[in-house]
Amino acid sequence: MNYLELKNTYFEKLSVVERKKFIQEIRIIKYLYVNGPRSNAEICKYLKISVPKSFSVLNDLICAGYIEKKGRGVSIGGRKPDLYGLVEKTLYVLAVEMDRYGFKIGVYDTDNNIVGDLQSYLVPLDNNIKTLDLLYQYSNDVIKASGIDPSKLMGIGISMPGLIDAHKGINYTYMNFGKKSMRDILQEKFNRPVFIENDAKAAALAEYLFGLARNKKDVLVILHDWGIGLGVILDGKLYRGTSGFAGEFSHIPMVEDGAICHCGKHGCFETIASGTALARLAQEGIKSGKSTILSSLGANDDKIEAKTVVEAASKGDQYAIHILSEIGFNLGKGISILIQLFNPELIILGGRIADAGQYITTPIQQSLNIYCMRQLSERTTIKVSEMGQDIGIMGAIAIVMDRIFENYFKTGNK
Repeated sequence: MNYLELKNTYFEKLSVVERKKFIQEIRIIKYLYVNGPRSNAEICKYLKISVPKSFSVLNDLICAGYIEKKGRGVSIGGRKPDLYGLVEKTLYVLAVEMDRYGFKIGVYDTDNNIVGDLQSYLVPLDNNIKTLDLLYQYSNDVIKASGIDPSKLMGIGISMPGLIDAHKGINYTYMNFGKKSMRDILQEKFNRPVFIENDAKAAALAEYLFGLARNKKDVLVILHDWGIGLGVILDGKLYRGTSGFAGEFSHIPMVEDGAICHCGKHGCFETIASGTALARLAQEGIKSGKSTILSSLGANDDKIEAKTVVEAASKGDQYAIHILSEIGFNLGKGISILIQLFNPELIILGGRIADAGQYITTPIQQSLNIYCMRQLSERTTIKVSEMGQDIGIMGAIAIVMDRIFENYFKTGNK
């Protein structure tokens, strides 16, 4: 066991003073992980403790090999303050991004840099235990290839679609095996803490910790991919709802007698504004003989990637531009509803279709001009995520950062 695991194991036997100090150690590690090297004054302000207490905690973490001095900060009068940061190669996260058709797996260090390579696997998401076995096998392969000591893994973060109760570790849509949750099975296999979260909520955490939502209080993150996911940051906190299912606005019926959705209902918002809807429109165009270069770019009747439609649009293909515009306009209707419900300061678009840029954002704005109250929409900024295709894997990292210190180390309810 390492220093932190040892203290966690014997937490109940620690004195009240030792428990408080342990919690302060965990909070400092999380603070430095998310914010990078900081001065003791900044750490004191964050923890709301005195300088001597902060120095005492920092010295213990230095002796344990977790923290070291990282040079000096900017002077505001007098001596430049020492900066403290995490020691390299001491803590790692295994990040797993899953979607309906496969997963990506990588090991990341305390600076969120990939260790080794990010690996992709084409494995359809389902409720087959063999799929979970493959995930474990591939994850072990990635860990071995990274060359890290597995005992230095803080935890495993898994971002995936579906109705997920993050606290129970259950995905009610995928990888649902009945008696034991996906989380519990993997935790036993890895002997490390495992956290799963809905992909949109994970993306919202990533934006809040590392991206455009940092230091914002009311933000909506829309993951526009095969489906449409919504992550909600309210008053600076991720909002999950009573069962952990908040944000499932893509399965609100919007079209009377519309297309059937994979959830079983007809006319869901997802059937008119998602990547799946975009692929369907592209397929219909190819079959009906529309003038388009989609076929020459590798699109076919079986499966069309959103990136193929985006590529065609960037080459001036009018049919690709038209269907992206239709999807964007429909998405704008949904966003209008969200703005009037939540009155957010910022909406971030992420996912594969967000890569379409102006081809999707312009029709969204046109739709907002029609369907949203001006007094609300003019105070909401809409931006495309700067994380690009990394938003999913960064979300998996963010899951661990958000919950490891409160859940694995027993500090959350002490």
